[in-house]
Amino acid sequence: MKIIKTLALLVLAALALLLIYAATRPNEFVVERSTRIDAPPEKIFPLIADVKAFNTWNPWLRKEPSVQLTYSGASTSGPGASYSWVGKESGEGSMTLTEQTPTSQVVYKLDFMKPFEAHNRALFTLTPDGSGTKVSWKMDGPAPYMTKLMGVLFDMDKMVGDDFAAGLANLKAAAESK
Repeated sequence: MKIIKTLALLVLAALALLLIYAATRPNEFVVERSTRIDAPPEKIFPLIADVKAFNTWNPWLRKEPSVQLTYSGASTSGPGASYSWVGKESGEGSMTLTEQTPTSQVVYKLDFMKPFEAHNRALFTLTPDGSGTKVSWKMDGPAPYMTKLMGVLFDMDKMVGDDFAAGLANLKAAAESK
C-alpha cells in the first residue's frame, strides 16, 4: 500500500510540474515555412490572393477532399474574400483575406471553431529571388493555456509546419506548371 501511495504522489508531482511548465510557455505562437518557386511573384500572387485558387493547392483539402466549402464576399479575391469549411477531420472554421499588397503580401484572418476555438493570422510574403520568388507562409496568434499545454505534449510547429511545407510544395507545382 505504501508503494501505491508513493507512486500516486510521484504521478501527481509530475503532473503538477507539467502544468506549471506549460504556464511558463510563450503567450503567442509562430509557425513559418518558406520555399523558392521558379516563377515571378506576379504568377504566384493570384494563387494565394484568391480563395478559390488557394483551395486548389490547400494541403488540408488534399487530405480531406470531402470538406464542405462555402465562399462569401463580393469576390473570391481581395480584402473581404472569404470561405468557410466543415469537415470530419478538419473541423469547422473560416478564412478571410484582410490585407494585400499586390505581388508581395497577403494576410488572412483564420477563425477555427471546431474541434477547438482559435483566432489566428496567416501571412504570405513573396520576395523576388533571382529569376524566381521566395514564398514564406507564416501563422501566428495567441497561445492560451490549453494551447501551451498541447504544445508541451505535441510538437505543434512540426505538425502544422509539415502541412505548410506540403502546401508550399503544392503551390510550387501549380505556379511552375503554368
